[in-house]
Amino acid sequence: MFAFSGIPNKLAYERLEMQRFIARHSVPFAMNPHFPVNTLLLMRMATAAAMDGGLKSFVDAAFHLMWEAPQKMDDPEIAVASLQDAGIDARTLHGRSQEADVKAKLLTSTEDAAARGAFGIPTFLVGDQIYFGKDRLRDVEEALAS
Repeated sequence: MFAFSGIPNKLAYERLEMQRFIARHSVPFAMNPHFPVNTLLLMRMATAAAMDGGLKSFVDAAFHLMWEAPQKMDDPEIAVASLQDAGIDARTLHGRSQEADVKAKLLTSTEDAAARGAFGIPTFLVGDQIYFGKDRLRDVEEALAS
């Protein structure tokens, strides 16, 4: 919110640009009434899912539950039940999220991203190049294609 203080039109413009992006890309989206949420549990579960070979399914379900059919995803009971209903073995991932190897992997991944220059989301790292913001997706596509 500090970025918008003193600039009355900036927040309105950011909302407009978000709506343009959603429309341009046909992104299903509903603002989560519980936002912002503490995402530590979800990041640990995603790390466990990645380590166990199920990251894509987890991410698809978690994003759906955060931004299409909004749930309070920082409440462990709600997150686990909602992900379980979405076909994810969330009980196992929740248990794994408390294991030392998962916590260590998330910490290492976070430190690596920061060392490579990441400072917020969405950040995309392609090789040694960093791209920040949804408006850089075309640049990311070009970098991946080259």
